[in-house]
Amino acid sequence: MTENPGPQESIATAQRLNDAMKRLRARMRAESGQHATGLSATQLGVLASVVREGPITAARLAAVEHVSGQAIAQSLAVLKAAGLVHSEPDPKDGRKKLMSADPSATELIDKLLTGRATFLAHAIAQVIAPHERADVDKAVELLERLADADLNEAAI
Repeated sequence: MTENPGPQESIATAQRLNDAMKRLRARMRAESGQHATGLSATQLGVLASVVREGPITAARLAAVEHVSGQAIAQSLAVLKAAGLVHSEPDPKDGRKKLMSADPSATELIDKLLTGRATFLAHAIAQVIAPHERADVDKAVELLERLADADLNEAAI
């Protein structure tokens, strides 16, 4: 590739990255035992956010997850029915509800995250040569920058 790739090369690279991330996410879900939970990836993402951010309002949760309030409501309904989250009135504003995770939800999320990290650690050890490990660190740094990109800011 050239120093400054053209639009077609950028699009091709973006598609390869998207495809690789999808495959890696699917593999991590399978290896961590996520499928056995009976919860969708979206529901588990919402649950992880409640564990990490809670107590939290549904509106704040929708913002954190970058989804609509309706999508959050649907996921929360499933998680409540499973006994993984519960709500209580917000002491600052009784019209709002704060969502909190059940201790079993924290255990579940910890188990899944540990399973994913274990899979990745083993995969890195088996597939990535020691002299390539710095490349993995750089790739992670670049992915973090992409995840944090604010495309609404003026280009520098």
